[in-house]
Amino acid sequence: MSDTKDTGGNTGGRKPLTVSRKTSGTVKQSFSHGRSKQVVVETKKRRTVGPGGSEGSGPAPASGGGKAKGEATLEQKLKAIAAQRGITVAELIAQQKALAEQKNKQNARAKEIEKDKAAQERLRSEQERKLQEQKEREEAEARRKAEEEARKAAEAAEKERAERAPKSSSRAKADFQPAPDGAPPAADDGGGRSKRGKSGRDDRNDRSRSDAPSRGGRGGDSRRRGKLTITSALGDDADRQRSLASVRRARERERERRGGGGDQREKVSVEVTLPETITLQDLAGRMNERVADVVKFMIQQGEMLRGNDIIDADTAELIAEEFGHTVKRVAESDVEIGLEGAEDDPKDLEPRPPIVTIMGHVDHGKTSLLDALRKTDVVSGEAGGITQHIGAYQVKLKSGERITFLDTPGHAAFTAMRARGATATDIAIIVVAADDSVMPQTIESINHAKAAGVPIIIAVNKSDLETANPDKVLTDLLQHDVQVESMGGETQAVAVSAKTGMGLDELTDAISLQAELLELKANPKRDADGIVVESQLDKGRGPVATVLVKRGTLQRGDIVVAGTQWGKVRALVDERGQQLKDAGPSQPVEVLGLDGAPDPGEAFVVVDTEARAREITDYRIRTKRQVAGKAGVAARASLDQLLTKLKEGSVETSELPVVVKGDVQGSVEAISQSLDKLSTEEVRARVIHGAVGGISESDVLLAKSSEAPIFAFNVRANKQARELAEKEGVEIRYYSVIYDLIDDVKATLSGMLAPEKRETFIGYAEILEVFNITKVGKVAGCKISEGKVLRGCGVRLLRDDVVIHEGKLKTLKRFKDEVNEVTAGMECGMAFERYDDIRVGDKIECFQVEEIARTLD
Repeated sequence: MSDTKDTGGNTGGRKPLTVSRKTSGTVKQSFSHGRSKQVVVETKKRRTVGPGGSEGSGPAPASGGGKAKGEATLEQKLKAIAAQRGITVAELIAQQKALAEQKNKQNARAKEIEKDKAAQERLRSEQERKLQEQKEREEAEARRKAEEEARKAAEAAEKERAERAPKSSSRAKADFQPAPDGAPPAADDGGGRSKRGKSGRDDRNDRSRSDAPSRGGRGGDSRRRGKLTITSALGDDADRQRSLASVRRARERERERRGGGGDQREKVSVEVTLPETITLQDLAGRMNERVADVVKFMIQQGEMLRGNDIIDADTAELIAEEFGHTVKRVAESDVEIGLEGAEDDPKDLEPRPPIVTIMGHVDHGKTSLLDALRKTDVVSGEAGGITQHIGAYQVKLKSGERITFLDTPGHAAFTAMRARGATATDIAIIVVAADDSVMPQTIESINHAKAAGVPIIIAVNKSDLETANPDKVLTDLLQHDVQVESMGGETQAVAVSAKTGMGLDELTDAISLQAELLELKANPKRDADGIVVESQLDKGRGPVATVLVKRGTLQRGDIVVAGTQWGKVRALVDERGQQLKDAGPSQPVEVLGLDGAPDPGEAFVVVDTEARAREITDYRIRTKRQVAGKAGVAARASLDQLLTKLKEGSVETSELPVVVKGDVQGSVEAISQSLDKLSTEEVRARVIHGAVGGISESDVLLAKSSEAPIFAFNVRANKQARELAEKEGVEIRYYSVIYDLIDDVKATLSGMLAPEKRETFIGYAEILEVFNITKVGKVAGCKISEGKVLRGCGVRLLRDDVVIHEGKLKTLKRFKDEVNEVTAGMECGMAFERYDDIRVGDKIECFQVEEIARTLD
């Protein structure tokens, strides 16, 4: 055998005979994302030659036992380090890998930063190179033009000398004779005369001819330089240069860039108004600077930004100060500054009608009292005989005085409406039925009036009834800090009857007297402002807002902003349906022309331009979204807490989603608030969508996706929505009285409540013997010591008066028969479900669990 290696020659098709020095094994390779792979590796043993030239005399190869020893040493080191740190070897290896990956990420990040810096440096050098090239081109153009002007000046001087020469000299005439082609030029003899060559001609004529412009010479090219000809287009265009117009434009651009050429332009400092966020382009415009200069400055600061990128106010302030400007910081809310206008001059104020709000408990006769004053029948148009939304009317008395009345609902669901009525009023009339005295909504109305700081007039209605007791009403009012004049107080009280008309004149006199004491005045010669009383979507007229003018005069064509809605007033309609040209102070009108239905209680104001109106509404919409987003975060936080309780098993919440559509915004608001009040920790009603207007197909689709019913309050579904609801199985419930809707939701939520479990003790049993029966398990032989035992009842196993198990009774036998009941003093056999650890002497407590249906309070 030979140790010579195969060099790739011809072996005759057979492998050479060699001694195998290879050992094989497998190695596990680990990759990212948990991937691994088994790889077969081979280790070749090298032949070692000792000092004597024989094999094996040197040190042993680093394989076999040496390798195992090295691995053992490494493993021991890892174990020692892991033990020192208090972790396992696997955790130590994982930490080392994590550190290595983190280091690789940091190196990659550093390389990216270096790469970005290099790119910025290249961009900066490229810009500087372009500027240098442009400067060199301009300088070359300036030199070329200077040389051309000098050449033209020399030609003009030569021509002038030629004209001054004496024309009568024959020699001069001879000098200007044309020379034949090929004649050599004459040399100057130094005395002003030119020497003649062999042909006898003067070289001055040749110089004159060479300097004179010719059609085919270079002078002709200079005249036609910059013009495109067939020859220049088809031939060599190496001598063609830029046109004068192009050079002039380049020079103008350079002069603008440098600020006026060689003369440095004086820097003008301006005051820059900065909002909370601004784009670079807008900032450059406010500073009167070029956008490219601002972008270049940001690049020099290491920020790769473009003109339409948004920066914050702090960064914008640094940029403006760097460019030498002063800064004025403003906030987004500044768009509402000065919206309400200046204060009125007392000289411009004129008396205005008082605004009176009628408040009180439901069914105490508020609307009937107003009908008696208006001599109309509005209460018959209200469903169920109650007022569902605020009505605004103006009444003209016999004396010619006018009084504006706001009729608010008395039901508990309309708390927000009563609060709005109290804040928009000058005088509050609390209507109390003489036969019913003070009720919860009466107390609530008194509190709203006191919170608004308006005077109160007590109207004791239904005083004509036999069961009426006005004195009891006045006495009960003392408990709520309302003291009438007859009892030494300052509050006026009038006994009235809406049915017979008794006391109506005294009531209007009391209103007039209180208004005179208040000295109500307003300036009608200014832009109008006021409050939105109610809003709705009318199918034929669009969004309609009922507003109450507080100051100024509202006219058709005015641009109005109401909350997040705006529009131009197209029409003004009073409570009788008549069109008005304008509406003065304290007058309620319906406004048509807004782009949406504003929320009741929002203030409205007249602005100058549509741009101002859009700016204000956009800001309010953004603010409203931010508030809604924060509310969503809070809701998510409460949901997290709820989920924690659910995991702990301490609470189980069921939710009833609903879609609410109403005739006016106030009704939708009242329904939503009432449903929220019905919610508890276990059940809740959630309004996923509430809006004014009829039911549309989109409402049905939303209800279908949310598995929610639709509650329609004084509105109906169109034909397409009804057909879609029938097809999708969506329930639509129609209501005209709000407490019917609330009662139905309350009943539904009560059915969702988990029944209450009540435990009843039925008896005790004592274990006398324990039997181990095949295929059945342990059975306790018991004696009933108290009460009775029922089959399937609940049991607790007591050992030394400690409960060690609670479950259900599986078997109850009397002798060998299954029985339903065993009474006291009798013996029986009992077995538990899935429990066998029973002993002699243990006691068994038997009980029953009853489920009782619950209802919402």
